[in-house]
Amino acid sequence: MTVKEVYEFLDEKFPFNTALQYDNPGLLVGDENAKVTGVITCLDCSDEAITKAVELGANLMVTHHPLIFKPLSSVTADGLVYRLIRNGISLIAAHTNLDVGDGGVNDCLCKTIGLENVEKIYDNEGYAFRMGELEEPMDSDSLAALLSEKLNLRVKYVGESGFIKKVAVSTGSCGDLLDVVLKTEADAFVTADIKHKDFCRAHNEGFTLFDCGHFNTEDVVISPLSELLKTLDLKVFDFHFSPIKYK
Repeated sequence: MTVKEVYEFLDEKFPFNTALQYDNPGLLVGDENAKVTGVITCLDCSDEAITKAVELGANLMVTHHPLIFKPLSSVTADGLVYRLIRNGISLIAAHTNLDVGDGGVNDCLCKTIGLENVEKIYDNEGYAFRMGELEEPMDSDSLAALLSEKLNLRVKYVGESGFIKKVAVSTGSCGDLLDVVLKTEADAFVTADIKHKDFCRAHNEGFTLFDCGHFNTEDVVISPLSELLKTLDLKVFDFHFSPIKYK
């Protein structure tokens, strides 16, 4: 199987033309005609991910975040693009198209949390986040504890609600969706990278808002993505890595 065939498979499942206008998904590095010896899936292309790909003999990397967003002014030996090329590794990024697609990042986060009756909610730009229901209503503190357990992090949140049933979900940096979410029937909103002013606004409006970390809300898609790619009868490896440290 070639890199192009893997690209076409992903395009069928999560069409690249559904990505938001600012985005840059697709085949970003490599040879579309290269025969795939193995695939490594990860959230980001990093030195560590490239080292692992070389170690595993994988010559295709499928990431969520695009390595290239803007035109490059140079490609030098100390850069990731050069290192990919030098090691014969192609890179496909599936970003906002993977966020909005069925079975993509948002759906994986809903499944991890345990939401039921999940539906798509669209913002003005056509981005489809999700809203689902908890099996049983719970208060803000209990939901924070659940999120902390399921996503393996210390959750930041505001809210004193004693009844949360409907939860809006949007992975990664989606605090800007707060205006849209507040107009829905959601009792709480789970996302990441929340600005201080948005926490304050949610608090003042008596709304429960959770910041569950960019990496933690999106890394949930990596293993399901690997399982999907394995249906192509390829050697596929997960790589879960974040450079961020906590004390």
